[in-house]
Amino acid sequence: MIRFGFKVDLGHGIVFDSARLMRSSADATKKNLTKFGAFTRTRARSSIRRRKAVSAPGEPPSAHGDELKDIRFDYDERLRSVVIGPIRLPGKLGNAPEALEHSGPSVVYQHADHNRETRPAYIRERPFMGPAFAEELKRLPATWRDSMK
Repeated sequence: MIRFGFKVDLGHGIVFDSARLMRSSADATKKNLTKFGAFTRTRARSSIRRRKAVSAPGEPPSAHGDELKDIRFDYDERLRSVVIGPIRLPGKLGNAPEALEHSGPSVVYQHADHNRETRPAYIRERPFMGPAFAEELKRLPATWRDSMK
């Protein structure tokens, strides 16, 4: 009989099946961290409201286009971890996602018509990834419970 990574053999006692246990652990880790990445991405995307108004500092940012909501996640097999966050698009100005999350310097268009004239700007904190991560982290133990077969 095989149960939870142990083989029970009445003739020889209990034998630890470490290969099976390691496979089960790796499978559960991948499954649960992939779910965590997907749920965190969804929560972060839904916190960003599409509107013309500027959000208040400390609140999630307003989206004026689709770029900020382009959040990805990827499970790293080797490190057994997940990376979640907005992607930086080639040709875009500054470091807006990082500046929005933590506050800091960035570059903005000088005019509303985006005519390529830019100026430096200091962006006040409008976090969206950190709060999404913290909320989903609270749910992670329940996701992990009973996940090893």
